[in-house]
Amino acid sequence: MEQAPGGRSEARSGVPTCYRHPDRETGIRCTRCERPICPECMVDASVGFQCPDCVRAGSGTGHSPAASRPRTIAGGSVAADPRLITKLLIGINLAAFLAQLSLGDRFTDRFDLIGQAYVPLLGGIEGVAHGQYYRLLTAMFLHGGYIHILFNMLSLWWIGGPLEAALGRARYLALYFVSGLAGSALTYLVAAPNQPSLGASGAIFGLFGATAVLMRRLNYDMRPVIALLVVNLIITFGWANIAWQAHIGGLVAGVIVGYAMVHAPRERRALVQYGTCALVLAVIVVMIVARTAQLA
Repeated sequence: MEQAPGGRSEARSGVPTCYRHPDRETGIRCTRCERPICPECMVDASVGFQCPDCVRAGSGTGHSPAASRPRTIAGGSVAADPRLITKLLIGINLAAFLAQLSLGDRFTDRFDLIGQAYVPLLGGIEGVAHGQYYRLLTAMFLHGGYIHILFNMLSLWWIGGPLEAALGRARYLALYFVSGLAGSALTYLVAAPNQPSLGASGAIFGLFGATAVLMRRLNYDMRPVIALLVVNLIITFGWANIAWQAHIGGLVAGVIVGYAMVHAPRERRALVQYGTCALVLAVIVVMIVARTAQLA
């Protein structure tokens, strides 16, 4: 790594690297000091992006300290640990999987996603159609085996961590749960009512969709994320026993919410972002009500 004049970092390949994270290449520079900055360090400004140092300094604009606080590209607060929520989500998934291993199928059958079916271990008719709406949420944290949870948690770490840093904790968490619930709702609507479903894949596909939107917004090379998404879709439709409905539902919701997160106009950013989440949730509720009425 070579240090260029004026505090600018340049990789040996000639591509600039973030002045705060020298291991990250970037093509974006602060509009005030012109230092290269990565997505984690970008603070959305009226024109282009600024680095956290320039925002904190205020450059004599007279902004209040709150107005000068570093923000992510989506308007979220820049956190000291930009992967905290991702770590917590992985921890919850692992804890739920340990509970599955310890308590057996009875635990899984009580919390996985099923529309309506007789469950022998529970001794009765179970499912969302019988008022067990919590299954739409709890199924997002259960997994069907070691390989299942391994791939999902690796994907969550690789995709979720950078996305959390780019969006901020609250927006990232909203994206995760809205995408996961959209996947569960579409599964409940389309899949056979006696077909159980479980896994974090719906939420993770939502993160895939939002990542593609973010990379497009930053004018990054789209080919890697598109290739990864295509591979996952091939696996989704090519292998048996995979709930494609959860993947598609999560992906569509992730693209919609992700677009709102990174393209919302600055003056009414929160309204557009969380309003979009509310609209997607409203569609989810409509799907759930329609399927429940059908099964009843």
